Amino acid sequence: MTRVVVVDDQTLIRQGIRGLLEVADIDVVGEADDGRAALAVIARTTPDVILLDLRMPRFDGIWTIEQLRAADIDIPVLVLTTFDDDALVLGALRAGARGYLLKDVTLAQLTRAIHTLAEGGTLIAPSITDRMLRAIRSGPSPAGPDAPAVQHLTEREQEVLRLVAHGYSNREIAGILFLAEGTVKNHVSTILTKLGARDRTNAVLRALHEGILH
Repeated sequence: MTRVVVVDDQTLIRQGIRGLLEVADIDVVGEADDGRAALAVIARTTPDVILLDLRMPRFDGIWTIEQLRAADIDIPVLVLTTFDDDALVLGALRAGARGYLLKDVTLAQLTRAIHTLAEGGTLIAPSITDRMLRAIRSGPSPAGPDAPAVQHLTEREQEVLRLVAHGYSNREIAGILFLAEGTVKNHVSTILTKLGARDRTNAVLRALHEGILH
């Protein structure tokens, strides 16, 4: 059973999400009302996925993601928020979130996203994808001004990267491309190195910015 921590400053929202996820056989192992409390809960429970709101009054969602990455805690973060502001979306993804959904999603969409992230994939709400792509291509590189130049990707690496961008896990990519899962993992590692990216989401963002993905 997939284990989740829910982080939201509104008690009723947290309780509602917990109830819905438990109906869908997802184990909510902890709750927190801001980023600082979340770090303690996450350290204690080590969930498979962190379900995180962005706008919280004290320590917000982006601060929380940055603290997780600084501590090398590689638990996938799925942002679940009412805000589709471009700056917030990009800020969360650049900080290291692997998924971004709005709170108007169905339970089926939410559970699919949680399972996708738990299996190593990424997922962004289709309703914000087009605006996000335009913002990425017109803004600074997601890897930062001091990032190394992008190295050439082979056709196979580009193929793997396209599937990563669509949210597929290594296991799913292996099935699609008829490869061993270990081979896919090696391809992903090489892609991260060539793009100067710290994780899969950052690799997709930089590839979009550089025009490698369309």
